[in-house]
Amino acid sequence: MFLPSFLLHNKVALVTGAGRGIGRALAIGLAEAGADVAIFARTAIDLEDVAGEIRALGRNAYPYQVDVTNRVQIEEAVERIIEKAGRLDILINNAGMNIRSQALAVTDEEWDTIMQTNLKSAFLCSQIVGHHMKQQEYGRIINIASVAGQVALRTGVVYAATKAAMIQMTKVLALEWGKYGINVNSSGPWYFKTPLTEKILADPDYLSDIIARTPLQRVGELEELVGPAVFFASDAANYVTGQTLFVDGGMTIYGF
Repeated sequence: MFLPSFLLHNKVALVTGAGRGIGRALAIGLAEAGADVAIFARTAIDLEDVAGEIRALGRNAYPYQVDVTNRVQIEEAVERIIEKAGRLDILINNAGMNIRSQALAVTDEEWDTIMQTNLKSAFLCSQIVGHHMKQQEYGRIINIASVAGQVALRTGVVYAATKAAMIQMTKVLALEWGKYGINVNSSGPWYFKTPLTEKILADPDYLSDIIARTPLQRVGELEELVGPAVFFASDAANYVTGQTLFVDGGMTIYGF
């Protein structure tokens, strides 16, 4: 047989920023592929809603209210996941945010907040979970980057810097951890319909500009991010590491 399995049966995954939007879709998608899923988010009610959807699929859900910029909170939650599930095979670093300030207006507080939420959290979770993956000699880490890490956009200089750094971090972790059986890849979305983009996509001029830069002539649907994540998490990607897959409707073809 030549077709590898895309299913995630007997795997345990962790998704950060899983309360809504992209993280919610990824957590539920992994469960649909057969994984048990631990979820981190800041809001308890969002966690319980997503956990309920995972359990409705017949999978185990492990919800934790965690500040992903806090090492101690991450370590404690990961230890509890290992105690309950026995292992942790997949990590998706999705937690992120943005403050759309022009470069001359960026404050120290904005810089620190975006850097910690987007980049520090991804490194901390990777490092902490990576210790467990090294011991079990197996792991899949998937970073949710952005096309803003590849091309210059109006998303803001700090956000773009975090996503570019995440793409480079993906490569370095893949280089260091490949010998432990850990594959590290990233996914780079363009605009998708989420609660965070709802307001900006409601501006017809802004939406028109986005569509004009997108060969597929539309913004993405959340389920279209799930397939690449399941691929990276599955045996189908056993020989894929250090890569970034831009899920962008072809936007990066133009190189804007």
